[in-house]
Amino acid sequence: MILLSSLDYTLPLQNPVIIFSLVLFIILFAPILFNKIKVPHIIGLIIAGLIVGPYGLNLLKRDSSIVLFGTVGLLYIMFLAGLEIDLAEFKKNKKRILVFGLLTFIFPLVVGTLTSYYILGYGFLSSLLLASMFSTHTLVSYPIASKYGVIRNQAVSMTVGGTMITDILALLILAGIAGMTKQDVSSAFWIQLGMSTLVFVSVVFAIFPIVIRWFFKHFDDSISQYIFVLAMVFLASFMAEAAGVEAIIGAFFSGLVLNKFVPHSSPLMNRIDFVGNALFIPFFLISVGMLVDVTVLVKGWGALKVAGIILVVALSTKYLAAWLTQKIFKLTKAEGTMIFGLSASHAAATLAIILVGYNIIIGETASGEPIRLLNEDVLNGTILLILVSCGVSSFVVEGASKKLALDEEDSNPVDDQVNEKILVSLAYPNMVTHLVDFGIMLKSKKSHTSIYGLNVIDDERDVSQQTSNSKKVIEKAISHAVSSENSIIPITRYDSSISNGIVYTIKEHGIGDIVIGMHKQADQDTFLGAKAGNIIKRVHETIYIYKPTQPLNTFKRVVIAMPPKAETEPGFLHWLKKLMMIAKEAGIPVKFYGTTSTNDAVVKVIERNPVAIKVSFNEFGNWDDFLIFSRELKPDDLFVIVSSRKGHDSYVPQMGRLPYYLSNYFVEQSLLILYPKQLESGINMGNIEQTDSYLIETISEQIGALGKAGKYVKGLFKK
Repeated sequence: MILLSSLDYTLPLQNPVIIFSLVLFIILFAPILFNKIKVPHIIGLIIAGLIVGPYGLNLLKRDSSIVLFGTVGLLYIMFLAGLEIDLAEFKKNKKRILVFGLLTFIFPLVVGTLTSYYILGYGFLSSLLLASMFSTHTLVSYPIASKYGVIRNQAVSMTVGGTMITDILALLILAGIAGMTKQDVSSAFWIQLGMSTLVFVSVVFAIFPIVIRWFFKHFDDSISQYIFVLAMVFLASFMAEAAGVEAIIGAFFSGLVLNKFVPHSSPLMNRIDFVGNALFIPFFLISVGMLVDVTVLVKGWGALKVAGIILVVALSTKYLAAWLTQKIFKLTKAEGTMIFGLSASHAAATLAIILVGYNIIIGETASGEPIRLLNEDVLNGTILLILVSCGVSSFVVEGASKKLALDEEDSNPVDDQVNEKILVSLAYPNMVTHLVDFGIMLKSKKSHTSIYGLNVIDDERDVSQQTSNSKKVIEKAISHAVSSENSIIPITRYDSSISNGIVYTIKEHGIGDIVIGMHKQADQDTFLGAKAGNIIKRVHETIYIYKPTQPLNTFKRVVIAMPPKAETEPGFLHWLKKLMMIAKEAGIPVKFYGTTSTNDAVVKVIERNPVAIKVSFNEFGNWDDFLIFSRELKPDDLFVIVSSRKGHDSYVPQMGRLPYYLSNYFVEQSLLILYPKQLESGINMGNIEQTDSYLIETISEQIGALGKAGKYVKGLFKK
């Protein structure tokens, strides 16, 4: 009791432990309570901030700590918007983004300026600054779209891109008006702003990728990677401010740069999402709620009139811009609604513009009172706009997200890939994370099955030591998969032959894709290894033999060498879709090398199943010239070689020299040797060779087993 009496309970609360505890309980319970009454959790957090803030119960004051976390949350939202956006779709829709950005900026600016000037009676500069506030929007409801998995829809991409256009233009108007009130705007001011912005953009898009790729290549610790990502985000935000533009622009640009280095199904992406949605973004929403002063409703008709006009102009012009965009580009009604919902909310840039305008003093009254560029009525009306617009945005985006998610399901019916089964052979401890990452990238986003992780124990050797090592390998694979919200079905198998264990597991579970790591002692005589060689001969499903020299997310390009007649194999369509899916997920271009007919077949498949990534083709048919790839390839390329089993259409004799070439001329290259699904048809020398090899191996294994049994029986008779 003595300790309790020593605490300070005066309002607003001062004790940092109590403050942080209260905020955490708000973050925990506000979404739960408001979801019960079908209110989006974002609105719940904003209203909770209003209740506990200085204009509510005054439990918390909006001090520097709240401002700090709120700022971090806002930058985090913009960073996630850049990180989660589909870059290929973003580039493909750049004209649409520009059109929407200009529409959603110009309509509010023109209508807002005329309304403020003629109806509210403000001066031209005040009217222009107030109207620029209408033009901006903050992606407060972006987490809702993310929750429903529709962030890659073109409507979301267009709105995110439009946000950058509106904010940049509005902030330029703010900088110009602020300078004009101080009478120091000149051509030198605009030249300096343009040069500093150019330097900032050049550093972020030219130097940042080099630093990021180097770091991810050399440091794979999860904590270090997350801290590094945050550091790059806030460094870019600071550089943006130093250049004279808003910090949110830097956060968004850093997300765009990091986009290709952080796969959407990776453990790092999971940590970024988790920390942002659990802490930083809720803090921002609570801080927005603490700004809302509902008492403006009882402060006279002046404040109500301004607030009403601000609300009508801001929401109606944003709706008009979204509606026109929908009609111009023939979007669906749900997409048009999504554009309006995301662009309707006003918070960050709006608040920045109004506070700057409120703090600019352009004169004083006869009694000495300051005359502000934007008065208190505008400030209070804007705070009310923040609350109402965020509410409207949340409800609209929630409804549009549900509709788009359902439409996407209807337009993409369940296909054969949802029941796909992928097996990752976990033979080498140092390659576990690389192989699991590759297996996860192979998995279709609609797949309902887990990845199988197999470790085979040779029961002719020291079983106890192998069992201990197997347990560690399996646990490492499971832990790595779980960190990216994926799962692995662990399989530990005891067999007299490791290749037998893998083959029988594949057949028992109906596996369609097999991922095997290339063994470390690969040389020209035993390049694939005896185990992999036996598996290739006995299994006719798609096999990927992977040798990574760097993380999957650091590749700049995928180079695919295809043999003649690769398109005639049964598994052609399957492996092509898988590789294109990986390239799209990683956001990297693909370069195909094949004969004219094979390249044409690839083009037709891509036309039927368009993917928004850069694809190029080169003529290559003479595998005697395979060493040309040693000149073409770069260190950050993933070299994919589509091979073939003997006796099949796409097999060429020169493939027998691949072990020599790869072990001597491509030692430092990341390799993926792919054996497509092929059917056993007819009897030819290739099939006979495979059968003979299989029979010899099987007979040897049986003789060994009989020898063991004989010794065991002989021992019993002796006893």
